Amino acid sequence: MQWTATYVFAGLFVFVTILGFAAARWRAGDLNHINEWGLGGQRFGTIVTWFLLGGDLYTAYTFIAVPAAVFTAGALGFFAVPYTILVYPLVFVIFPRMWAVARKHGFVTASDFVKGRYGHSGLALAVALTGIIATMPYIALQLVGLETVIGALGFDTHGATGHMPLIIAFLILAAFTYSSGLRAPAMIAIVKDLLIYITVIAAIIIIPAQLGGWATIFAAVPPEKLTLPTPPEGSLGTWSAYATLAFGSALALFLYPHSMTGVLSASSGKVIRRNAAILPAYSLVLALLALLGYMAYASGVATKPEFAEGFAKYGANFAVPALFLDQFDGWFVGIAFAAIGIGALVPAAIMSIAIANLYTRNIYKEYLKPDCTAADEARMAKLVSLVAKAGAVAFVLALDTKLAIQLQLLGGIWIIQTLPAVFFGLYTRWLDPRALLIGWAIGIGTGTWMAWTLNFKNSIYPLELFGYVMPGYAAFYTVILNIIVSVLLTIVFRAVAKREHGDVTVASDYA
Repeated sequence: MQWTATYVFAGLFVFVTILGFAAARWRAGDLNHINEWGLGGQRFGTIVTWFLLGGDLYTAYTFIAVPAAVFTAGALGFFAVPYTILVYPLVFVIFPRMWAVARKHGFVTASDFVKGRYGHSGLALAVALTGIIATMPYIALQLVGLETVIGALGFDTHGATGHMPLIIAFLILAAFTYSSGLRAPAMIAIVKDLLIYITVIAAIIIIPAQLGGWATIFAAVPPEKLTLPTPPEGSLGTWSAYATLAFGSALALFLYPHSMTGVLSASSGKVIRRNAAILPAYSLVLALLALLGYMAYASGVATKPEFAEGFAKYGANFAVPALFLDQFDGWFVGIAFAAIGIGALVPAAIMSIAIANLYTRNIYKEYLKPDCTAADEARMAKLVSLVAKAGAVAFVLALDTKLAIQLQLLGGIWIIQTLPAVFFGLYTRWLDPRALLIGWAIGIGTGTWMAWTLNFKNSIYPLELFGYVMPGYAAFYTVILNIIVSVLLTIVFRAVAKREHGDVTVASDYA
C-alpha cells in the first residue's frame, strides 16, 4: 500500500465531492428544467467553458492511454497532438452556428437539431442512438483509468471487495451529478485541470533531471520508436495511418454528445470562438503528457519487479502510474493520481448527462411520452444519467476491460457517421434526409465490418486503392463513403422521388 499517496488522493477526492454537491447553488437555476440541469442554463462564460471543455475532452484515459501508446508504439502515439490542433479551427468555424440555432429553437442535443433541420424522425433517432451507444464504452474507459490508479495505490482490485473503491467513487459521482447537473463537473473541472497542469509541469522538469536529461531519455529509446518508419514500396504504411488518425479523430471529437453538451452550455457564440483560440493550450499539455511514454521507457519501469504485477494486469496503461511511483515521493504521487482520478469523474459525469439528454429529448419525449412536462423531462434525464453510470460500472466489473477499449474504437467509427447530417446541415439543406439515413447506415455497417476484419483489436484498416496499400483510420474511410452515398442518393431522390421535408430553421437563425 502507498499510504501517503492514498491519504492525499482520498483528501482531494473528498474535497471535489463537497464541490460537486455545492455546485447546485452555483449560478442557481431551476434544476427541474433540462436546460438548467443538463446545460447549466447556457450561462457558462469563457473561463468556465475553457475548464469544462478541457475537463471533458482530456480525460483520465487520455492521461493514461496517450503515454501508453507512445510507450509501446513510439512516434505513432503522437497522432493525438496534431488531431487536437486540427479540431479547434473546426470548432471556431462550425460551433458558433450550432450554438446560435440551438439557442433560438431550444435544441439541447445534436439530434434535436437534426429533427428540426430535416423534419425526419428516423434520421434524428439514428443520430440519438449512435450518440448513446458510442458514448457508453467511453464512460467505461474512464473507469479503466480510475481503476488503474486505484490499483497502483496498492488496493487489490480483484473480486467484490477489491472493486469497492471504484463503486464508492461512482456512487458519489452519481449522487452529485443527480443533484447538481452540469454545474458539478464544470466546477470540479477547474480543480482537475489545475492538478493536471501542476503534475505535468513537475513531471517534465523533475523526471528528466533524475534520468540524466532529455538526451539520455531519447538515447534510451530505440530509433524506430522516435520517428514514423519509411513505408515499404507500394504502401503508405504508418504515414497514411498517422494522417487519417489525426484528421478522422478531429472530425469525430465534437460529434460526441459530451463535446456537444460542453459547447452548447456556453453563454454565447463569442465564448465558443474564444475557447477555440485558447483551448490549444491543452494540446501543449497533451504533447508533454505523450513524452511521459518515452520517460517510462527510459526509466525501465517495465522491467522492475515491484511493478511486474501492475504491468501484468493493466499492460502499457500502467506505464504512467509506475513512472510516478518510481520517480516521485508519496505525497506528490497522491496529487498526480488524484488528477487522473478526478480526470475520470469530470468526463464521466458530462458523458452521462449527455446520454441522459439524448434519451430524454429524442426517445422518451419523442416516442414514449410526447406530452411530458419540463419537470418530467428533467426527472427522466436525472434517472437515465444514473442508469448510464451504473451500466458503465457493470461493464467494467463484469467484462474484460479490453472489450471496452475495442468498443471505444467502434465508437469513433460510429459517431463520425453523424457528420453529414450535423455539420453539413449547419450550412445547407440540400441533402435529402432519406439519403443521409442510408449513407449513415452504410457507414455504420462498413465501419463495423472493417473493425470485425481486424478482430476488433485495431482501427487501422489496410485499404487497397490504385495499386497502393493505404492503412488508415476506418472512421475516416467510412465517413467519406457515407458522404459520397448521401450526395449521390440526394441527386437520385431529387430527380425521381422528390418530397419536401419540414425545416423549422431559417437562414437568420445561424447568424
